[in-house]
Amino acid sequence: MLRGLRAAAVMALSVLAVPVAAKADVAVQISTRSQTMDVFVDGMHYYSWPVSTGRRGYSTPHGRYSAKRMERMWYSTKYDSAPMPYSIFFRGGYAIHATQHTQYLGRPASHGCVRLAPSHARQLYSLVSSHGMRRTRISVY
Repeated sequence: MLRGLRAAAVMALSVLAVPVAAKADVAVQISTRSQTMDVFVDGMHYYSWPVSTGRRGYSTPHGRYSAKRMERMWYSTKYDSAPMPYSIFFRGGYAIHATQHTQYLGRPASHGCVRLAPSHARQLYSLVSSHGMRRTRISVY
């Protein structure tokens, strides 16, 4: 009886000891050339969406980043308090966020941020929230 209880306790503790790292990685790949975003979870392709990156005179910084900060609703401190719903900041003031100007998606139109359709920004925000910022990688090329 004691041996059975001990085995059950060891099994219960081993289940509780599963590290958070067991969650899937999120990879966000943004092409400034094709104005698209591809989203992968644990190596599997989930989404491909049109985006708007920096227009002439306003570049979106290329590189590899992690998600630094998330804000459900943010207002630009630089551009007339412009609304930035579902913001995922990846480098200083640069963020991935929803836009109301969906007619420009698929071509450069921003001041350097990465704009998405509101429904896509909401999906990405939810995905990064559930998997964690530390498990999210953002590549801009």
